Amino acid sequence: MIASETKRDSKSGWQHPLLALSEEELDLVLQLVLASGSLKDLARVYQVSYPTIRLRVDRLSERVRQLANGAKPDPMIQLLAELVERGEISVPAARSVRDLYRQQKENSNDGGTVV
Repeated sequence: MIASETKRDSKSGWQHPLLALSEEELDLVLQLVLASGSLKDLARVYQVSYPTIRLRVDRLSERVRQLANGAKPDPMIQLLAELVERGEISVPAARSVRDLYRQQKENSNDGGTVV
């Protein structure tokens, strides 16, 4: 980062969303750029399957989107993504849990009863 950007950031309090990523997430961004966006090549670099790298990139994209919008990541959604990535829960099961969680969250925000 150049000095003028540092001053701008310190005055406004704004920080670039990518600066909030972990080292592991930044490495994934770097490797994605070096692979020219090819998930097939990226999967080869990480020695994982295409669906696994697709999941990681989707998760990273969502995290960056949330950071760019100033939102904090939902711990439940993050946990589900980590469980899927580690193979401790299937993708369909995680989606079912996520959908139920979101539905209950909406119901509680609308004043409804959460089961």
